Amino acid sequence: MYYSRKRPLEDLPMELTAIWSCTNKDCNGWMRNDYSFEDIPSCSQCKSPMTSSMKDLPILMGSSNKGKA
Repeated sequence: MYYSRKRPLEDLPMELTAIWSCTNKDCNGWMRNDYSFEDIPSCSQCKSPMTSSMKDLPILMGSSNKGKA
């Protein structure tokens, strides 16, 4: 029998995060601002322009969060 040790999503700490969202209404592509290599990226799924917005996402523990309190 298999038991998962993953934490449920509702237990993860969330924060309002800057993201890039695809402007194409038929595409749901988005990416975290911290993981964009361009000043204004294009969508990796449909190559449309992206616009800056905010989204409530789980906090990632990694090198990009060092020094943040």
